[in-house]
Amino acid sequence: MRPFSSKIAAGLTAISICLGIGASQTRAQSYQIDCAILLCLSGGWPASTPCARARAEFIQRITPWPVEPPLQIWRCPMGARLQAPAPTTPVPKLWDTLALDALHRNQLIPEVPADAPSAQVHSAVVRSGGSSTASLPEGVGVVLAQATAGADIDISGPDFNFVRSIRVYNVAYASQRESGRDGDCNRSFSMRIGTYGTQGDFRWTREANPSQLPAAHVGLERYGEHCPSIFHRSVFVDWRDYEGNYGFEQVNY
Repeated sequence: MRPFSSKIAAGLTAISICLGIGASQTRAQSYQIDCAILLCLSGGWPASTPCARARAEFIQRITPWPVEPPLQIWRCPMGARLQAPAPTTPVPKLWDTLALDALHRNQLIPEVPADAPSAQVHSAVVRSGGSSTASLPEGVGVVLAQATAGADIDISGPDFNFVRSIRVYNVAYASQRESGRDGDCNRSFSMRIGTYGTQGDFRWTREANPSQLPAAHVGLERYGEHCPSIFHRSVFVDWRDYEGNYGFEQVNY
C-alpha cells in the first residue's frame, strides 16, 4: 500500500474538515458532496454511508441528461483561493453599473496578516427596498472575486493523478445496420470524451472514435464487423484510485 504524501494528506485533512468537523451547516451543504467524492475516490470507494452517497452522486452526474463532470473539484475548498476578475472581463464594469452606491467594491483582494482574527467568507444576496444609501452591517465588506478554475490548491503533482485518471465516454449514438438491395452496411457514431486537466479542470474532446473506448465498455463489441444490427447509447466513466486500482461504471440509455 502506497502511503499518502504530506501534500495529499494536508489536502484531504482540509476535505475532512469540510465534511463536517467544525464546518457550518451551510458550508457542509454547499461543498460536502464533492469533497466526499474526492476523498472516497482516492481511497477506492471504501464501504461507508458517506462514500455510498458520494458514489451515487458521482454516477448520477453522468446519467443523462445532462451529462456533467462526475467530480467537480472546484466546489471543494481545500485552500479557499480566490482571484480578482481580469480587467478585460465585463464583470467589474457590470458590478460598478448595477451595484448599490453603498456597495463599492475593493479593487484588489486584501492580504490578511497571519495574526489577524479569523474571518468568514459567505456567499450573499443583497436585498434593497430601493434606497441607494443603504449601508452594510458593521464589519461586513464586499470584495469582488471569482473562484479559480479547477482545484484551489496545487494538485499538479503525481499524488493527485487519481483526479486526472477520470475519463468520461459519452456515446451519444452508435448504429449499424444493413440497408438497400445490396445489403450495404450503414454505420454512424458520435462520442465525446471528458478529461481532467492539471488542476482538475474538466473539458470535452470531440471527434472520438470507437477504438478509444476502454475494454471494460459493453455493447459495441461487434461494431465494425460484417454488419450485425446495433443501436447503442451509453455513458461510461473509469478511473484509478490513489493506489492505481482500476474502477468503472456504465450507464446505458
